[in-house]
Amino acid sequence: MQDLNQLPGEVAWLAFALALVFGAIANWSNFCTMGAITDVVHVGDWRRMRMWLLAIAVAIAGATLLESTATVDLSKTIYTTAKVSWLSHIVGGLLFGLGMTLASGCGSKTLIRIGGGNLKSLIVLIVLGISAYMTLKGLFAVWRVDALDGFRFDTATLGASRSDLPSIVAALVGGGASVRLGLPLAIAAIFALWALGSHDFRASREMIVGGVIVGAVIVGGWYVSGHIGHLAWRKHSWPPIRAKLNRSHSWRRLPIFWNCLCYGAISPGL
Repeated sequence: MQDLNQLPGEVAWLAFALALVFGAIANWSNFCTMGAITDVVHVGDWRRMRMWLLAIAVAIAGATLLESTATVDLSKTIYTTAKVSWLSHIVGGLLFGLGMTLASGCGSKTLIRIGGGNLKSLIVLIVLGISAYMTLKGLFAVWRVDALDGFRFDTATLGASRSDLPSIVAALVGGGASVRLGLPLAIAAIFALWALGSHDFRASREMIVGGVIVGAVIVGGWYVSGHIGHLAWRKHSWPPIRAKLNRSHSWRRLPIFWNCLCYGAISPGL
């Protein structure tokens, strides 16, 4: 059985290490979501967009392999639930894009700039954190639930217990595990081949390395949070575990995982 007293600290330090790698690589390779879009729109440069898609390809392939080997159960995450709040996603995405533009970067770029001493980014991070928490559990959450979350699509109507594309396709056309494994790997391969299909991108070695490592960090995040930090409780073992948690209060230190992600991303710029 896992040591419940040491587990939060172990997960937190691993999260810090992953974020440190991400911050260093993103700073070195100039990895930025908004920057990738801006380059395409304003100067027609697709290299950072290709780096972004290469990172996605590595993340998709790695997460798929983690699930196929039963290392991580992605069906337990909030991202694959059968009920999809599609209107919330659309409105949230538009607001995020607008905010990212006004703030001159997304959340990860904001953390990196804080490490470099950018005070504007510090203000952005504070407002970002407060507004995100208010949207999750505060005043904004009331408006979100009342106005947006009621518009949902249930993939169970298609015969799929999850909302990820492989599960939906498997439910519609059959194929089971082979589709759930093969489809995401095929999509990852298409993204990677398209990204590497440009001579200019292949000549930018730092962008290739950046895309691969950023994608690998995402896979590492799934492994740390979904495997090392996952407590596979059984019904008969729950009471003693619960009693131990209540005595040690170790579960209350689990949110430090997210703090370590922030601190790790900031550190390379210091």
